[in-house]
Amino acid sequence: MKVLSFLKPYRTSIIIALFFMLIELIVELVQPLFMAKVIDDGIMVKNLLNVVKWGGLMLGISLIAFFSGIINSFYASHTSQSFSYDVRIHLFKKIQSFSFEDINQFESASLMTRLTNDVTQIQNTVFMSLRIMLRAPLLVVGGTILALIVNAKLGFLLAVVIPFLIVFLWRAMKKGGQLFNSVQKKLDDVNSIMRENLAGIRLIKALIRKNHELKRFAKRSEDLKKRTVSALRLSETTRPIIMLVMNLTLLGILWFGHMLVARGGIKVGDVVAIVNYATRITTAFSPLSFIMMGLSRAKASAQRISNVLEATSDSADVKRPSSLPHVIEGEVTFDQVSFHYPGSNHQVISNLSFTALPGQTVAILGATGSGKSSLVQLIPRLYDIDSGAIFIDNIDIRELELNDLRSQIGFVPQNVFLFTGTVKENIAWGREGASMEQIIKAAKAARIHETICGLPKQYDTVLGQKGINLSGGQKQRLSIARALVRQPKILILDDSTSALDLKTERNFLQALKDYDCTTFIITQKISTAMEADQILLLQEGELLAKGTHDTLIKNVPLYQQIFQSQFGRKSGTC
Repeated sequence: MKVLSFLKPYRTSIIIALFFMLIELIVELVQPLFMAKVIDDGIMVKNLLNVVKWGGLMLGISLIAFFSGIINSFYASHTSQSFSYDVRIHLFKKIQSFSFEDINQFESASLMTRLTNDVTQIQNTVFMSLRIMLRAPLLVVGGTILALIVNAKLGFLLAVVIPFLIVFLWRAMKKGGQLFNSVQKKLDDVNSIMRENLAGIRLIKALIRKNHELKRFAKRSEDLKKRTVSALRLSETTRPIIMLVMNLTLLGILWFGHMLVARGGIKVGDVVAIVNYATRITTAFSPLSFIMMGLSRAKASAQRISNVLEATSDSADVKRPSSLPHVIEGEVTFDQVSFHYPGSNHQVISNLSFTALPGQTVAILGATGSGKSSLVQLIPRLYDIDSGAIFIDNIDIRELELNDLRSQIGFVPQNVFLFTGTVKENIAWGREGASMEQIIKAAKAARIHETICGLPKQYDTVLGQKGINLSGGQKQRLSIARALVRQPKILILDDSTSALDLKTERNFLQALKDYDCTTFIITQKISTAMEADQILLLQEGELLAKGTHDTLIKNVPLYQQIFQSQFGRKSGTC
């Protein structure tokens, strides 16, 4: 899995952690042998010197194990925390690189779960692996081998039982992996409901749909609970079974050990040592079952993260991109462009051709679903076209580096999105390092400067989540200012003036003339289209007509109908 490659930079820390973990393990394995010496060579023969000698040695190596544990914990924590940081950063970076097509592969709630819960699950597993995960199975194997060395007859009981328990745990782990993967998917569903409700809380309250949403959430939560209970039931069932089998094995060792001591076939200290090994193995099996369930969850999480990291982008940069000049002219040409959305056979744009000259304002009209937004989203390559070509200054945009292309474009989406922060930060977000003078200039052009000056702290006023303390028109104008501060050579306004009154919109369009850029305006208003240098009239993805207002009003019946519906009179009449 690709996610494991993020451990490579921390190989040194991993080796150090494993080294000190092995020291702890060795101490734990040799202590029963020293205890046997204390009993057989000290207590049984009443030799206090040997008791002090072997007891002191046990104390000394216990201190070594204590300090080894501290060092191991430090490096295990350092590795797991650094590893999770790297995974989150790369995962977030990968999501940021997705095109619109890529992002549709995953639900937002699922991506949030992968960035948080799944990464945390793997982080904890990495820590456990370096701290106790390897120690537990090695203790089981090492304890069994040393028990056989101390006395083959008594050790044989452990050697017979342990393999069966390991197979049992392995089968439980495979089943647990499937269950925990299902749990993560159910968690995605719960997060999806939460995200929707937080985003639409005002609509829910306005339409009194609280009880309906509570039922939806309760249903998803119930599904999550059932899957989690099933997964945890498996985990909790394995542990008592293992403990029962090991305790019966321990009783068998005590029973046969007593018989062998009575016959003189074994020393008391050796019996105590084997009992000690059996006890330690029993203790190790308890976290081992928990660890194997944790591995099942981590495996499911790692696969989900790898799916995101390994996702390919259809809007990938070309290997040898052409270069745009530092400042482009802004000529945009569509040449027989066709496009359909991934997963759909419906052609959204069909054989569309036009040219927007540098500095022109192009208005795009059409009914809902005619392809207006799809058309402008193709210019910055938010989607890639199926056939034809789009040129900027006679260069095919597919031959350009994405950052180079998009740095020349200002884009205002149909659904305005503002970030939590100050007004100044929201405008400056459009251009890194924007000066206050540039911010104010953009705000004035967007006709939002006076509104900002009326706010409590003016440009330092903190906006609520998604700009909740602004009206729809104010949010649109602020979003426009964010695009203008980029000083783009191509400006795309995707129905971004719908909430503006006619006077404000007219003043804004007038102010746009101070910006030397080619502007595309999606609009439903004829009054806006009349101010444009060129109008594109779309119908079901095809270019029905293009030209100026005067040309279309004379020759295109559909445009005449739109004009009449908005102005209440036939064209050319008073």
